[in-house]
Amino acid sequence: MRALFINNTLLVIHRPANISLLELTVFEGCRDKPEVLIWYFCLQFINLFLGIPANVMVLWLIRRSKGDSSTSDIFILHLAVLDTFFCLIPPLEFTNLMYLTTDSTWYVLRFFYGVKDSSPLFLSCICMDRYMAVRHPITFTELKDRKHRSVCAAVVWLITLAYAIAKCVGNIPNFEKAFTVMILAAFAFMVFCNVSILWALRQSGPGRDDMHPVKKRAFKMVLIILAIIVFNYFPPVALFPFQEYFTPGVFRCYIHYIAFGFMDISSSIQPVLYLSKGKLALPTCTCCRCCPATGEMQVST
Repeated sequence: MRALFINNTLLVIHRPANISLLELTVFEGCRDKPEVLIWYFCLQFINLFLGIPANVMVLWLIRRSKGDSSTSDIFILHLAVLDTFFCLIPPLEFTNLMYLTTDSTWYVLRFFYGVKDSSPLFLSCICMDRYMAVRHPITFTELKDRKHRSVCAAVVWLITLAYAIAKCVGNIPNFEKAFTVMILAAFAFMVFCNVSILWALRQSGPGRDDMHPVKKRAFKMVLIILAIIVFNYFPPVALFPFQEYFTPGVFRCYIHYIAFGFMDISSSIQPVLYLSKGKLALPTCTCCRCCPATGEMQVST
């Protein structure tokens, strides 16, 4: 049998007696279950043709508005770089899964997969930044310079590269558990930050029963952002901890590609939402800050 690592999962492909080991591709191993694999490739090519230009546009907009950028833009910029990098792989991935069985291409693909696996870390940094702006505005104001954010971004990149290299090596026992722990922790943290922001925005001002129109718009936007986070990251969170309950064939050809299909399409959804709604729109938490003169909460874009 031949062991192949795809994303965070060890896939074991058993060789039929009449087929050479080197002739068996992933698509042939899932020949009786091709619909999910085809669906996965459709999402990956959406990333190629939509995700790359959208992320490049995000990078250009952030670069152009450097003098008037938000505190989270440094994380958004690095996330766009990461997603652009990941969106380059569909041609190689398609060729490899459909036609090739060479080990060299798997090394390259596992590195790309490792980079994408770590993208929730940058999203968590963005959510933390916006959470502090809403729930702890005084502390946020004191830490508004970008030095510590650059340090955080550098640390995330070090973790990302170390994780991707370890995945590329591909022979670390139980390495898939590292992804499960990381995605569970990041998902819980992002949901906590967004729910906290929604709770803060939901509070009415003194003597008013209705939410301020600006807060109402921000509330709706954060609600959309929370829905997108759940859409992209809940499938792997819900499915991968229970991998042992699925048969190897079902997990290899169905569960694996369903979960990562939803997660990978975030490389296109996030920049498109950013471009359509402005800086408020990436999967983060809408900023609010305390007005020094009145002490009231103000929505910040």
